[in-house]
Amino acid sequence: MFLYCGIACRRKSFWCYRLLSTYVTKTRYLFELKEDDDACKKAQQTGAFYLFHRLAPLLQTSAHRYLAPRHSLLELEGLLGKFGQDAQRIEDSVLIGCSEQHEAWFALDLGLDSSSSTSASLQKSEMEAELKGSFIELRKALFHLNVKDASLLFTAQALLHWHHTHQFCSRSGQPTRKNMAGSKRVCPSNNIIYYPQIQVNLRELEAAAWFSHDEVATALRRKGPNIQQQNETFPFWLPPKLAIAHQLIKEWVEKQTHSSLPA
Repeated sequence: MFLYCGIACRRKSFWCYRLLSTYVTKTRYLFELKEDDDACKKAQQTGAFYLFHRLAPLLQTSAHRYLAPRHSLLELEGLLGKFGQDAQRIEDSVLIGCSEQHEAWFALDLGLDSSSSTSASLQKSEMEAELKGSFIELRKALFHLNVKDASLLFTAQALLHWHHTHQFCSRSGQPTRKNMAGSKRVCPSNNIIYYPQIQVNLRELEAAAWFSHDEVATALRRKGPNIQQQNETFPFWLPPKLAIAHQLIKEWVEKQTHSSLPA
């Protein structure tokens, strides 16, 4: 019995440390790509691209679910060439994550005006016919996506939207430039750096607050109805388990738990 418990504990510890190691390695790799334009450009050679059209992701139907297809750099260059676009447009893509094998994932919106070239936006219907899919509003497709795809697509949509609305410096009025990964924009005239950032939009939210990892983890373990009331014991309630917001919060808690394990 004691031997069995010891083996079980060692196995659990092994998998926890393995998850921690994978998480740390991925985080370091993504940080490198965000800070080094050359490294990011190199990662595009073996990476994969999710395509959008006016912030709506390209999706394909499979067994009553939506799948988010990914395209290689070579496929994307061929697609752009077929529609009379130059490969420079790929510079508008943004880094949104990577696999455990360090395959970098990017997102590119072909429906928004390009900031890297003079090419106009591509027509939605022509793109859908060529790619054998549909550009569908993300919120409408939400419950037909798996959690992994939904998380990546929401990240991509938010980042693409931020870049589209922050193309000019608020101080000089001059055009800003995106770094290769899309983790920041810089004004060449005064070197001001702009970063994407979680600010409260009071037109969409009634209230917002910060919560610690322990508070969120406690909320995940709590069972009960989703009510709007707040008290000192339970400061907030999470969205229902079927909601994508619940799954994203759960994923964040699990990642933070692994990263806090002792070395």
